[in-house]
Amino acid sequence: MSDVRVLIAEDDREIRELLRAYLERELYQVDTAADGEEALRLFGQRSYSLVILDIMMPGVDGIEVCRRVRNSSNVPILMLTAKDHEVEKILGLSMGADDYMIKPFSINEVVAKVKALLRRFMVLGNEQNQPESPQLVFKGLTIDSRSYSVHKNGAEIALTAKEFELLKFMASRPEQVFTKTQLFRSIWDSSYIKDDNTVMVHIRKLRKKIEDDPSDPHFIQTVWGIGYRFSGEPE
Repeated sequence: MSDVRVLIAEDDREIRELLRAYLERELYQVDTAADGEEALRLFGQRSYSLVILDIMMPGVDGIEVCRRVRNSSNVPILMLTAKDHEVEKILGLSMGADDYMIKPFSINEVVAKVKALLRRFMVLGNEQNQPESPQLVFKGLTIDSRSYSVHKNGAEIALTAKEFELLKFMASRPEQVFTKTQLFRSIWDSSYIKDDNTVMVHIRKLRKKIEDDPSDPHFIQTVWGIGYRFSGEPE
């Protein structure tokens, strides 16, 4: 049996048990919850490698469970939704979902997503309670929190404090999609954003400094209709 333990919160019993069966075939340990309250209770009792949350559950929904989990853990979270237009809500208001699946889905596709999230999580060393590395190293780009410096292909790049914080925040969570509101709240420490232009201006300035071609960015990519993500090849 693997040391990987997965928590599934899904009010549809058939889907819940099907997910459990397929993940147990991968030798993962699996706990299940039929609602958000039960999921939070289980999460408080055990350490999990990954959490799967249905967005629509009675009582405490998946968005609220995600928010509460994120207050104490950076465990990977996969959201399940029955509606395509809820994707922005999942990635924005949940403040930290790592990926999503839209119903109806193939169980094999969910298993593949789980494996991909676990690989990313383990490779980056972001397991629960593990301290954040002072240096983030990608092919062509190094971000050092100790010296508050950024080097591109060995040459130091001058960034403002907010540009550095924004870059570090995104780079420490590669491939995770963030809305403008989420970035603003995280970097500018505000619960309300009056103008998306603040984030857009800083993204534009960062691209001019770290990208070979700002009009075709490699590191800071736009996810149309949602926001931005950092994509870099670890070294």
